[in-house]
Amino acid sequence: MRILHTADWHLGRLLHQVSLLNDQRHALAQIRVFLKSQRVDVLIVAGDVYDRAVPPADAVDLLDSFLDQISSELGIPVVIIAGNHDSVSRLGFGARQLAKAGIHIFAPMAQPEPVLLNDEHGEVAFYGFPYLEPVQVRELSGESVRSHDEAAALLTQRALEDNGPTRRSVAIAHCFVGGGEVCDSERPLSVGGTDQVSADHFKAFSYTALGHLHQPQQQGAPHIRYSGSLAKYSFSEAKHHKSVTLVDMDREGNCAIEVLSLEPLRDLRIIQGTLEDLLSAASSDAAADDYLLVRLDDEHALLDVMSRLRAVYPNVLQLERPGLLNRSGETVDHSKKLKREELPLFADFFSQMRGEELDEAQRKVLTDTLDKLRREAD
Repeated sequence: MRILHTADWHLGRLLHQVSLLNDQRHALAQIRVFLKSQRVDVLIVAGDVYDRAVPPADAVDLLDSFLDQISSELGIPVVIIAGNHDSVSRLGFGARQLAKAGIHIFAPMAQPEPVLLNDEHGEVAFYGFPYLEPVQVRELSGESVRSHDEAAALLTQRALEDNGPTRRSVAIAHCFVGGGEVCDSERPLSVGGTDQVSADHFKAFSYTALGHLHQPQQQGAPHIRYSGSLAKYSFSEAKHHKSVTLVDMDREGNCAIEVLSLEPLRDLRIIQGTLEDLLSAASSDAAADDYLLVRLDDEHALLDVMSRLRAVYPNVLQLERPGLLNRSGETVDHSKKLKREELPLFADFFSQMRGEELDEAQRKVLTDTLDKLRREAD
């Protein structure tokens, strides 16, 4: 059986108040090509289909259109679970009717109810474990569950008992397997490390399709994998290479794994230098419309920086000024250094606005004013 493992679509995501819907549409179009060209038997979405519990209408429309293409045009079954960003009840609306069209959405449950799909070697059981808080698992199962790890242990054990020792099986889970590489755009599942679960709970499945962590990676064993997110959702992901995971499962349940790269509509990058150097480089930058975080090395005040940058880089989303904090190259507390450098910063500003330097009398007035303001603040 050939499986395409995806996760963390986050449809409707905003990045610094900019909609990424067209970027997500571009990525889904590539997935549709993979499904057809790679002769995939089943598509998995391992949670965080939407970016928030009440998704925007255009995100719902995009998912509806994509699933219709996959079901009606390609006839490929889809297995979906809810992630911590999703509302299970909203995502699962109409699940029983959708299942008749081959779109299987897992709602919360305490007992294992797999989706059974067949290939030339027989059945493969797909067990879905949507994101649930331990208290929800406790209420649904009637068992004493106090942590995410205990919840995963209980639900996976029940699934393995239901499946038996010989039938091939796939676990689909949205959780934080301990030791995984994290990034800024993943919403924490809990505080203090109590969200972590052990990879050992998934080792007995033929393959485990994980969601939640945005960096493609394996956990504990090659057949326990995060596919990663559909696109880059924070600048902490700038160096990620986004992909989906193609899994070939043989008669015995052994899996051959191939990573299929996703090419972004616009990349997400960090560029650094002085303002003049970056403005000069823009004319030869073939990807100047990428989403950018700009770090300026200039150590003096600058006027109208964002407008000047966006004239050549239209999608600058964030601006940082590390140069202002590192004039001397020393390692100091940044907040204290900013206070010390208020005078030179204002002097830079005065010079640019008036075309002349502060004289001694003006400098003394400014120094006295800053001292007075600091005393009042203290």
